[in-house]
Amino acid sequence: MPKKVSSPTVPYAAYLRVYEPLAAFPQPERGHWERYARREHLPSYQDELRRSLADLLPTPPVPVPVHESDDAFVLEADGVVCVCPWRTRLRGWQALGELPGVLPLPVLDAVLPPVVRRQTADDYERWLERNPDARPWIRTSTWHVPLNWFVLVADEERAYEPKSAGGEASLRYRTPMVQARRRVARALKALKDAIDEGPLIDGLVDVGRWLEEFHPRSYVELDYGGLVHTLPAEQLDEDHSAADVAEGIAALRAGDEAGATEAYARLVARWRAVKERQNAN
Repeated sequence: MPKKVSSPTVPYAAYLRVYEPLAAFPQPERGHWERYARREHLPSYQDELRRSLADLLPTPPVPVPVHESDDAFVLEADGVVCVCPWRTRLRGWQALGELPGVLPLPVLDAVLPPVVRRQTADDYERWLERNPDARPWIRTSTWHVPLNWFVLVADEERAYEPKSAGGEASLRYRTPMVQARRRVARALKALKDAIDEGPLIDGLVDVGRWLEEFHPRSYVELDYGGLVHTLPAEQLDEDHSAADVAEGIAALRAGDEAGATEAYARLVARWRAVKERQNAN
């Protein structure tokens, strides 16, 4: 296993992951993941972030790894081993394309000079020509959890572990792919019947198309990741955003506009307060 990069805990990102069964992968990749899943020690999401940040330290920085990662997250569910490949290089390219809308240009130029960004974008275009069907198994969101992600999961699938001595807090949801797809379809129908269009619908359409790319026996995981480091324990304990989303959609389906508005306002207020912390750091 590669040596870990020594670094403090890296916050403040949440993740939406898909774990596919080994049968979904063609050989020889399937063989690699079969052997990988038997390792005694497997890396965490913090290990992945630390390695990515280490590439930004050289001058000039390396915004995208030269080689694709051969690491993954591993899950065993109902006796079936599933893996979620990191695909760090692909995700790095995609994240780089989103940076102009996130950082002011002077800051972006200081972090990643224009010549580095242009070369990286050219590399990505050439790679896409050879890999037109490539897609990531992991989606990342900094400083908040997109509301459409909560549609995929249910409150009873919520797993919250408070911080303990020598350990980290965690908050995640995990659900079978068939359930996630069913919830997307039902939510889209309710939303389109009620409001026709909007950012929540657009986000759901996008995430629904992404889920269709994977094996039907996969699992979907929503992980608060590093966000648990910026939220107080009592706020995490009281956070039932998936239940609020389900309540709002049920209200729409029943024609209860006031109930839907109340649930939506509760969600927006909660996550606006989290996202505003970005500007305070």
